[in-house]
Amino acid sequence: MALQIIDDCISCDVCVPECPNDAIASGDEMFIIDAGKCTECEGHYDTPQCKEVCPVDAIVPRAA
Repeated sequence: MALQIIDDCISCDVCVPECPNDAIASGDEMFIIDAGKCTECEGHYDTPQCKEVCPVDAIVPRAA
């Protein structure tokens, strides 16, 4: 399952370099996660690195 960035995002950019799959990019108003690329860091880390560094907890599981 992929993650998503919610409206709480402050566009601080700390999540972008943490993604091993280059799934995070700048959107019109905030950063976005490409669901086709996001693996929640499976195979790279034990926990999603973007969630670990987000200062406002704006990265959550994608709604089904």
